[in-house]
Amino acid sequence: MTFQKVYKSQTIKNNNMLPGDRNGSPDESFYSKEYVTNNLLVFIDAAFVSKLSKHFGKGKYLIYDVIKFAKLLAEKENGECLQIFYYTAPPFQSDAPTKEEESKKEGYDSFVKKLKKRGVTIREGRCQRLKIDDKFEYKQKAVDVFLAMDLTNIPVKYPDVKKIILIATNSDFVPVIENIAGEGIRTILYTYYEKKRDAKFSRSNELIKSVHKYVLLPRQDFDSAPLEKEVNLK
Repeated sequence: MTFQKVYKSQTIKNNNMLPGDRNGSPDESFYSKEYVTNNLLVFIDAAFVSKLSKHFGKGKYLIYDVIKFAKLLAEKENGECLQIFYYTAPPFQSDAPTKEEESKKEGYDSFVKKLKKRGVTIREGRCQRLKIDDKFEYKQKAVDVFLAMDLTNIPVKYPDVKKIILIATNSDFVPVIENIAGEGIRTILYTYYEKKRDAKFSRSNELIKSVHKYVLLPRQDFDSAPLEKEVNLK
């Protein structure tokens, strides 16, 4: 006999409840916005979202508006997006940058400048290049530290905020999520995973257990945040 977890009544057309609260109880997103409105902070792990965008685009990055995307998720939680935090790192630049490296840096700088102009808080780490088995691999450094610091500072800098959206997949955030939960702050995790063997996106049970609720991101959430042509964001 196969055991299947059920998180909502099949008659309720509220996708936010899948997977939803592990206890199966409805949260604020279950109710009409007429009754519940919250100021939300949205924290975006750019590396994760970029990887997921490319996955949904079958090798090509989806073109979408980061800000519309964040606000759409806040609306799903019957909240108002008070501030967006975006965690990223500039592309690697060698001591003598190639034309390709320079081009990527110019595109990145333009992207970040537009987000900052529109009020997004940008936290930048650095990009480290490693050579493994004669192949170069690129890793972002310090980005997770910045995100953890901002989460820790929520009670001080945003004392009225009691719910946040975290778009990530890293279990390193578990201790800080549990810490702010003690301050009365609920974390809604928007993530993605696959159950098949050798999947690109694995499930972090530790992370899922630490949050108030988790939701699997579908491609539709990207497609529902169309980008103005002149802003070309990824």
